[in-house]
Amino acid sequence: MSELNQKAVAKYENNFLREVEERVEDGEWVKMCMQCGVCAGSCPLGNAWEHSPQKLFRMIMAGKREEVLTSDAMWMCTSCYSCIVRCPRKLPITHIMHGLAHYSHRLELAPKGQPTRELARIFWQNLVKTGRVNELKFSLAVYFKDGFVQGIKNLLSMQGIALGLVKARRLNPMEIIGGHKCRDIGGIQKMLAKAREIEDRRQGFTS
Repeated sequence: MSELNQKAVAKYENNFLREVEERVEDGEWVKMCMQCGVCAGSCPLGNAWEHSPQKLFRMIMAGKREEVLTSDAMWMCTSCYSCIVRCPRKLPITHIMHGLAHYSHRLELAPKGQPTRELARIFWQNLVKTGRVNELKFSLAVYFKDGFVQGIKNLLSMQGIALGLVKARRLNPMEIIGGHKCRDIGGIQKMLAKAREIEDRRQGFTS
């Protein structure tokens, strides 16, 4: 093959599909999508997002890297698993969507200010400190993420629900103030560090 032909082939070679297969959870399943649209029809948010799963998969196969990784579609997945249950080929669609979201976040390409992304970030920061989520600190971090004034407004808007939970004994104020801690926090930190190391290696973030 001549050098000119090699350059022409390289121009149309889909490196993004290979990138997704290698670096995104269950990404190797993307090319198995037959574009039936059952996932979009099954999704409770199917009419609310720009790119349904099968559209994202087709965009990946078309090499549209920036459009995929900057989309907010992956962040709208509610993990209801309806798409997986109904997919004729049983593709792990939910896992791929979360994998794409995580990968775009690591590359700092995910949409700024995307609500689900921000919620996930706050949740994770809360979790890794003690191995369990402190409901009070998590809620306060979410309510006040847009500033003090908005935080007060958020708290006031939720006071009825909070009182209802207390009355139903589903929320114990004294219990959530201190929170719960896992016994072996050091072990959890080592486990998370190892998981991060494996993920870094998979996604090519190692130096």
